[in-house]
Amino acid sequence: MKSIKIAGVPEHFNLPWHLAIENGDFEKENIDLQWTDVPEGTGKMCQMLRDGSTDIAVILTEGIVKDIVAGNPSKIVQVYVESPLVWGIHVAAKSDYKELSDLENKKVAISRLGSGSQLMAYVNADNQKWNTENLEFEIINTIDGAVEALTNGTADYFMWERFMTKPLVDKGVFRRIADCPTPWPCFVIAVRNEILESNPTIIVKILEIINQTTEEFKEIPSIDKTLASNYQQKIKDIQEWLSLTHWSQKPLSEKMLNKVQNQLLELKIIDKKGTFEQIVETV
Repeated sequence: MKSIKIAGVPEHFNLPWHLAIENGDFEKENIDLQWTDVPEGTGKMCQMLRDGSTDIAVILTEGIVKDIVAGNPSKIVQVYVESPLVWGIHVAAKSDYKELSDLENKKVAISRLGSGSQLMAYVNADNQKWNTENLEFEIINTIDGAVEALTNGTADYFMWERFMTKPLVDKGVFRRIADCPTPWPCFVIAVRNEILESNPTIIVKILEIINQTTEEFKEIPSIDKTLASNYQQKIKDIQEWLSLTHWSQKPLSEKMLNKVQNQLLELKIIDKKGTFEQIVETV
């Protein structure tokens, strides 16, 4: 039995992995796939790939592209979710901010440096024609940290996946004033180079299993109820989320990688582009 460590956010996108693990699909192929939930998100998972505390990460496209260009010894082996991630832009429910324009030059709560929440703050600012050099950040680690920061005023707004944050909007903790979808597929699967070199056939098998699971995922009876219950969501929100979310079984194309890198370069999030061979491994 070969042990492989995998990390991802504790969000509804990753239920297919948990179902495949629980069903023993990896075990049947002599793979002990050990899942770690990472509520801190992409910045933390980049660090885990770098220090070897995970072998695989299900991670935001823009975050891992940026980190591989900066020297992370990993490669993207596949797109996991091809639809955009819809980032909700949230403020404290009792704050005076009503419009997106009110947030220009205000402080953004981010999970950590290099996280999706930071990178998307740049994308949003650019979309609004704000000066991205004026962006200021407050590191809050997790959603709980964001609740604290927005409530006590140490940060003004927080960008996070809209549906996972919806329960806080429903409870009157946050108010969502706008959405900002990613201009690219939201999640990819990245693997450390060392693992790709030493265990290529195991990585191929893991991808085959998860692709089979995601292909059939929406057909699972009462999957909306399972998701709603597991992630404390309302059924109607989950049904809307399912209608917007499309998993992928394909590699990241050179054209899409160029699109991501061009935008990151334009926003000065990266200072140079990596090659397709440096960032993507076709397994």
